[in-house]
Amino acid sequence: MSTDNLQLFPGKQFISTILDALETKTAMSGEMARRYLQRAGMAGIIIGVLYGTNYAVIAAFDAIAPGGTMVPVGRFFGALAFGWALVFIYYSKSELLTSNMMIISIGAYHRRTTFGKALRLLGLCYLGNFLGGLLIAVFVRFSTVTDGVAGELMSASVEHKLAFITDGPAGWSDLFFRAVLCNFMINLAMLLVYNGLIKDDLTKSLVMIMSVFIFAFLGLEHSVANTVLFTVVGLKEGIDLGPAAANVGIALLGNFVGGGLLIGLYYAYVNDDSRVARRGPTEA
Repeated sequence: MSTDNLQLFPGKQFISTILDALETKTAMSGEMARRYLQRAGMAGIIIGVLYGTNYAVIAAFDAIAPGGTMVPVGRFFGALAFGWALVFIYYSKSELLTSNMMIISIGAYHRRTTFGKALRLLGLCYLGNFLGGLLIAVFVRFSTVTDGVAGELMSASVEHKLAFITDGPAGWSDLFFRAVLCNFMINLAMLLVYNGLIKDDLTKSLVMIMSVFIFAFLGLEHSVANTVLFTVVGLKEGIDLGPAAANVGIALLGNFVGGGLLIGLYYAYVNDDSRVARRGPTEA
């Protein structure tokens, strides 16, 4: 029986779309590195603004009633506000490190990139994300945007994130698995956006908003968001660089497992029709 007529691979359009995107990103990160950095910088700016909005929303609800009784409601709406970050990044064609982890993993499986090219792409993307966050941190440092409760919440969040490191192995594993789940959700959303089954922009937007909402509301760990938060708070108040760097390092590893392996490598494998063509449909 020919494999051409088998409906085994509903994600084939997803794979082809990702490989096309990888080709563009690889070319940009090589021949147009400055423009690629600018695209990555915009993603850092978007995360900085929307992440700050998350804390501002929580602070606004906290002001409604004393004793923090409205904080859970604020966390809900703050996470929804932050959810728009991925929508803005996607439609502005900005470059986010964590979704690129999925893309380079699929490219590596199909031998469409090399280790050097993939590392360059991810490294430039992270640098751009950091520089965009740094720009927002400068704006915050010389403004009153985070004065008051919003700034206090951001500082408390930094303390909580650094405690993962100072708590020892138990904290490290907690951070790692939170990071795995975080980028699993982010790239699950991108899978739904790229696979061609969702045609309208509204549904695509809702998918992306919900994925970020889940990670923000559950307190999952995103390496780029953490980097931006550490930069904003560090420039304004100072920060212990050792634990901050360790947090980002573990989050990067967990994010790669969640997005690069559990989504990217997994779907590259299960949608590889050449494997069926070699072994036959009854053996696959």
